[in-house]
Amino acid sequence: MKRSKPWAILLAVVMMVSLLAACGGGGGNSKTSNGSANPPATTNEGGGTENSGTGTGEKIELTFWSLGTTNYEELAKEYTAEHPNITIKFQNTSDQTAHHNNLTTALSAGSGAPDIFMLEIAFMERFISAKDKFHNLYDLGAKDIESNYLDWKWKQATSVDGSFQLGLPTDIGPTVVYYRTDLAEQAGLPTDPDGFSAAIDTWDKFATVAKQFKEKTGKPFADLTDLVYNGLRDQSPDQIYFNKEDGAFIGDTNPQVKKAYDFTVKGIQEGWIGNWILWSPEWQNAINKGDFGVMLGPAWIAGTIRNAKDSAGKWQIAQLPEGAGNWGGSFLTLPKEGKHPKEAYEFISWLVNKDNQLKSFKESGLFPSIPAVYQEPAFSEDKDEFFSGQVIAEAYAKSAERVKPVYYGPLHDQVDTIIKNALKNVLEKKADPQKEWDEAMKQAKTLVDRS
Repeated sequence: MKRSKPWAILLAVVMMVSLLAACGGGGGNSKTSNGSANPPATTNEGGGTENSGTGTGEKIELTFWSLGTTNYEELAKEYTAEHPNITIKFQNTSDQTAHHNNLTTALSAGSGAPDIFMLEIAFMERFISAKDKFHNLYDLGAKDIESNYLDWKWKQATSVDGSFQLGLPTDIGPTVVYYRTDLAEQAGLPTDPDGFSAAIDTWDKFATVAKQFKEKTGKPFADLTDLVYNGLRDQSPDQIYFNKEDGAFIGDTNPQVKKAYDFTVKGIQEGWIGNWILWSPEWQNAINKGDFGVMLGPAWIAGTIRNAKDSAGKWQIAQLPEGAGNWGGSFLTLPKEGKHPKEAYEFISWLVNKDNQLKSFKESGLFPSIPAVYQEPAFSEDKDEFFSGQVIAEAYAKSAERVKPVYYGPLHDQVDTIIKNALKNVLEKKADPQKEWDEAMKQAKTLVDRS
């Protein structure tokens, strides 16, 4: 399977895409509040004289398809006040599937695409494989600001040969270890973030602590198989299931993938991984009741933990063993159908600059992809009482700077689901782990061959 695929083939597999949850949301596929995939557009218009702002006097409308909860419409009002000849027309949705499928349809038809499209990382491979449908941001000046952003985040939207930049980075979802301080104390573990991080700073130490925790508290250390597996999987060097050079399947030979699988099996067999399902009501209840010790998850999953109001003041955040990972985050892209790429690029480069990323973090919780923001006093001024007074922004920043670039591949989510189903069989059916692994690899190879 090659990296670049004909657009027609990509369109044919659109409905096969199975998504991971994205930043700031739960399942990621929820409909908008009015039940529509395309809510009524809102327009942000500037007033003033025609010869102010860009200086050309030409009235320009930019259409912007945004995703999820952001402060981008408010920021756009600031921009158009300084550029009164620019109008920015927003179409926002929280339905990721519809959002990206709508762009696929528009690009295939050759009409209807916006000037600016917010692209979630889970869909990156679908569109970077059809980069001829987008403006290369390097041609518009992106090379000048590349060094401002986290290297691994920038590279997520860069072609394999490094010549094409599909999008400018918005937010990220660095992964951390959320832990219950009351249960840590009960198990005889350090309760401060540095001490807890040191106690689990290798995966071998994590497993040892997990087993002791179960013995002392009678509760599983980690909540569920999927998140434990993700923690090791995302530390795979350079690539996970697919070769970034030619797209070939490597999930069966990548030692980090097998390590992640075997480690999760170990947790199942030793009884320190719980039997809850991600996003289920039972899992939510377990969070509230303190039925497990740790959750390995991204920055945005803190919102789910906060829903467990009875657990306020009982959580803190530590670092993952041996590195970090990332789950979620988006990019701003410019489809070629747009008639004003210069003006669109000027706007998006302003929208995600250092100052505005800080505003987006403070106002909408979008975790910044520009590390210079982490040094700003306003970034770390807030102690979070829900998390025992910890400055959680600093914990996320530490994780973000430990993430390494990794290539996913267009069928990442489908292969990931196959492996997690195998782990589920080991957990719930007491199935043989090696047989489940072999069957999972067989299914993954069949999927790749058919694609």
